Amino acid sequence: MDPEQLRQLIAAGLETTHLEVSGDGRHFEAVVVSEAFEGQAMLKQHRLVYAALGDRFDTEAVHALSIKTYTPRQWEALKG
Repeated sequence: MDPEQLRQLIAAGLETTHLEVSGDGRHFEAVVVSEAFEGQAMLKQHRLVYAALGDRFDTEAVHALSIKTYTPRQWEALKG
């Protein structure tokens, strides 16, 4: 799996306002900004991203995924 395929899977399963995915084919990093994260604990936010991936994370398709999640308000504040 490549970063673009992973990005498409997340985008298909979770409405985002910003989404970046990078990686080497097995280890990935994702920055996900979504309204769905509003009022949710970080663990719940990450579970929403994993849910968008379905069973692909439980197989060899994705070995490791580092996730940074933000609400749109947090993302705007971060960009400053």
